[in-house]
Amino acid sequence: MKRVLHIISSPRSESSISKKLGNAVVEKITAKYPDSVFKKRDLANPLFPHLEEAHINAFFTPAENRTSEQLETVKLSDTVIDELHEADIIIIEAPLYNFSITSTLKSWLDHIARAGKTFSYSENGPEGLVKNKKVYLAFSSGGVYSEGERQAYDFVVPYLKQTLGFMGMTDISVVRAEGLSVPVIQDTALQKGIESIVVE
Repeated sequence: MKRVLHIISSPRSESSISKKLGNAVVEKITAKYPDSVFKKRDLANPLFPHLEEAHINAFFTPAENRTSEQLETVKLSDTVIDELHEADIIIIEAPLYNFSITSTLKSWLDHIARAGKTFSYSENGPEGLVKNKKVYLAFSSGGVYSEGERQAYDFVVPYLKQTLGFMGMTDISVVRAEGLSVPVIQDTALQKGIESIVVE
């Protein structure tokens, strides 16, 4: 049995290509591991909150010293970190918006990247604490960013690989539906992305 965490970050409804690509990953995981258990976290519904001063203050207050208000403030962060640790496979839908990730996906990362929870520091430097995970990034974009002159404008895949890797998630596969606004390419972009999915 595989425990799968499915992160949705597009604010669009079912017309979202990253959602269609992410669902295709789900289907292929289900085909290979029929008894898988899925947990879905839609960051747009309900809207995932951005960090506020109250969150930061609560994060840096030792657990035993937190007020009742601070305990309530960290509850969501603790929940999504628990979801991360419990999962064997993580699917992150990551459409490219203005060359970067959606603000809600950034907020989710801000809530899970916590010292002592998902990474730690020692005399040897930082160490990721979220290990032995398989991650699939379902990337979608209007242009082609995997190669060519626009590759330098992709701040989605490199950023997610570095950030997740810092927390210990280094086994990352990227599936791309790109060129969705490019004539001719757009007609087959999604299908090409789906066909590239290989579930290990």
